[in-house]
Amino acid sequence: MSAWTITPDKYLHADQVQALRETIEAAMLRAKSKGQQIAVRDYTIIEVALGTGLRVSELSNLKIEDIQLGRGQNSLVVRKGKNGKTGVVQFSTRLKNIILDYLDYRDSVSPYLFYSERSEQIKISGLQKIFKNCARRAGFDRRYSIHCLRHTYATVLYKASGYNLRLVQAQLRHSSISVTAVYSAVINPDIETAVEAMDSMEK
Repeated sequence: MSAWTITPDKYLHADQVQALRETIEAAMLRAKSKGQQIAVRDYTIIEVALGTGLRVSELSNLKIEDIQLGRGQNSLVVRKGKNGKTGVVQFSTRLKNIILDYLDYRDSVSPYLFYSERSEQIKISGLQKIFKNCARRAGFDRRYSIHCLRHTYATVLYKASGYNLRLVQAQLRHSSISVTAVYSAVINPDIETAVEAMDSMEK
């Protein structure tokens, strides 16, 4: 049994995801119109986090060579995951196009997908700062950290997969299904149906 719990304040809901995406997309388009790089990078960071559920350390360590985009592939290899494990994460065609556009636009020669202005590899603290900045501009309160994007990804994937915990476990690369099961506790369609049905039974 998992010793931790996911509560609704630990992930973003649909309206919050929309607000965040609108905020970062507007900044990205402004940056492109001025030939600037950073907001385009930040947009891609948030989209990759939302579209893959990577841990912040995995985002930092992600290299261009780890992105598999050829021959119809939409996946990436996590080479330095939790406990040093390697894994593969599939992602959508939409995210593939975002990554391709970013790679075509960026002017860095860093082997890492995400670089900083001072280093070829962005640090975890840098990623946290970028998210906090984007979240603030989207109107979120300060309690959210970049890790909420992993939880957001998991909850969206859980619903989109028809509540398939095994699929979510594989994408998150959890060693035990009991860890993934925390998402079924907070998003349970049977409970939602049952509590709504209670009203009609009382009439």
